[in-house]
Amino acid sequence: MDQTSAPIYEALEKLRRDRVVHFDVPGHKGGRGNKELLQFLGEKCLKADVNSMKPLDNLNHPVSVIKDAQNLAAEAFGAKSCFFIVNGTTAAVQAMIMSACKAGEKIIMPRNVHRSAINALIISGAVPVYVNPGINKRLGIALGMSVSDVEEAIRQNPDAKAVFVNNPTYYGICSSLQRIVEIAHRHNMLVLVDEAHGTHFYFGEDMPVSAMKAGADMAAVSMHKTGGSLTQSSILLCGENVNSDYVRQIIGLMQTTSPSYLLLASLDIARKNLSLHGAEIFRRAVELSQYARNEINKLGGYYAFSTEIIDNDTVYDFDLTKLSINTRDIGLTGIEVYDILRDEYGIQVEFGDLGNILAVISTGDRPMEIERLVSALYEIKRLYSREPVGMFDLNYINPDVVYTPRQAFYSNKKTVPIKDSKGEISGEFVMAYPPGIPILAPGERITEEIIEYIIYAKKKGCLLMGTQDIKVENINVVEG
Repeated sequence: MDQTSAPIYEALEKLRRDRVVHFDVPGHKGGRGNKELLQFLGEKCLKADVNSMKPLDNLNHPVSVIKDAQNLAAEAFGAKSCFFIVNGTTAAVQAMIMSACKAGEKIIMPRNVHRSAINALIISGAVPVYVNPGINKRLGIALGMSVSDVEEAIRQNPDAKAVFVNNPTYYGICSSLQRIVEIAHRHNMLVLVDEAHGTHFYFGEDMPVSAMKAGADMAAVSMHKTGGSLTQSSILLCGENVNSDYVRQIIGLMQTTSPSYLLLASLDIARKNLSLHGAEIFRRAVELSQYARNEINKLGGYYAFSTEIIDNDTVYDFDLTKLSINTRDIGLTGIEVYDILRDEYGIQVEFGDLGNILAVISTGDRPMEIERLVSALYEIKRLYSREPVGMFDLNYINPDVVYTPRQAFYSNKKTVPIKDSKGEISGEFVMAYPPGIPILAPGERITEEIIEYIIYAKKKGCLLMGTQDIKVENINVVEG
């Protein structure tokens, strides 16, 4: 295959040159019908925002240019097959779980999954067998899964259909993926990998092992996060053990029938760019991240952690492009530093939690901007630091699971104030976003520790969501 080609992009360019007259949707007709939108996005962008037609193929039944683009991506990522996803990696994660498990079938997974995975359990009726991740108390973060814990979960649940792995986590933590794959396959279980933050593993040098190279069966990859495609575009990779035609049917249950060709073309072009220049792109990203990490650690008070936390168990490897910075020693939560950086210094980082901030570094960053971040962190320490008294130690609380997410979500519920909900069973989510990992998921018992965590997170400025009550003051709990 010719990795220098981009079939979807090339088909769109041909369509533009052919000057086709459009009596189809979208109604803006290349922007002529919406002058303000045309001025905002530009003529070339809006003329590429077209509907599925024969020359452009159909995402739900690809036979020409989309099929060719997906085949090129499969080759580039070392997969048997690849599907372009325009509903975000959420749809890719849900397609993985729904392809592997039917209602009532078990799936082994860490509890610190993105909400999309638990949503898939609600939709499909699959039953989670949670493996509690490791915990780093110094950083207050959940880590990867221990191989021994996965083995024990498999031993106790030999009828499970799949093992689900976060790799890497939001913070850059990687599990021993190859070992987990070996064990799961030995017990005839599929391995599904949420690789939302791992596009660069496929193209960078000296990176943690990618899902496909580790022998995983499916991987959901957010090309838009570190691969350079447009926001909301993603890919789903499949290995040899997967019936890709069945996966395509599952994807068709939830993916739009009106896919954006802007998103599809961006996936096509991003794959081409990574295939040709990926090693150079991510070498530069690592250099920038390492420089920033070293400079930040020289400031004192902050801890930009890296490979030194590897323990060959719950931290088997670390993604050096993730600039994860612990802020607790300056007496500020991550979300407080996040807000100050944005509001006072015009710097937007990826997220802040109760003890850390995350800056995503890519080849699009420049040394000048790294210096600006380091300088801002120095100033924040000088102006705002205080004694770290009364701060929460952890961003993750091991759950007490009483019902499956599906049972609890569709149960009869009553509404109670969160502050008075101790001992009740949650019928909905509570999570800070980003990163979108639930503090509380449907079916889990509400404890005093969880209530205190929610109140503290709100006080510190975390954006909490998931409850019907948009103010997150009340929560729906299971009746009876």
